[in-house]
Amino acid sequence: IEACLNARRSLLYHAGIRGTVKRCNLAYANEHRDWRLFAELAGVLMRRARRLYANEPIPLGLDADLFALDATLIELSLALFPWARWQGTQAAVKLNVLLDLRADLPAFACLHEGERHEVASLDEIPVYPGAYYVMDRGYLDFTRLHRLHLADAFFVTRLKTNTRYYVVESRPVTAGTGLRCDQTIRLNSTKGRLGYPNALRRISYIDPKTELWLIFLTNQFA
Repeated sequence: IEACLNARRSLLYHAGIRGTVKRCNLAYANEHRDWRLFAELAGVLMRRARRLYANEPIPLGLDADLFALDATLIELSLALFPWARWQGTQAAVKLNVLLDLRADLPAFACLHEGERHEVASLDEIPVYPGAYYVMDRGYLDFTRLHRLHLADAFFVTRLKTNTRYYVVESRPVTAGTGLRCDQTIRLNSTKGRLGYPNALRRISYIDPKTELWLIFLTNQFA
């Protein structure tokens, strides 16, 4: 922050900054201002930035917004942040970001203790009907995914190997595309049926170049 602001020192008066920006000033501001001020400001900036790219084409030729959800750990000093103890003598916070792939801009972000599981962020992200949410297996929680389904949003994630299900229908796949199967499934466990009572689509795919085998799970049947 210090380097970026001082790189445009001649324009800082627009932000009411008359002198040189120093780390001690930033530390004082962070310590004496409510964090919600920064959270609200970040939300305003993200919304403004997304509006600038509202007319950009959506990736993959989709007819709705496409989002990617992922998390990353940010390591901290345990001496300075004892509340963020994560594993043993390590300290960290976890940043969950919902990325709008139309312009690779964040549409939502939340910061929590490192021990908090990333799947909990599914309770906080904005849900837009018709939009697509792509995420990895760390976000596989059928109760939370069912909430996306009930909100008329689509999700694409990866199926865990220990998920119990049975095949309701199998559709033919085109040879040479890497597709191995395209199935309609239902969850077989009691917890799974309670969490997600509707049918799901299971797609098996092998990348022709890397030979990586992927099992996708989605509520989009079209």
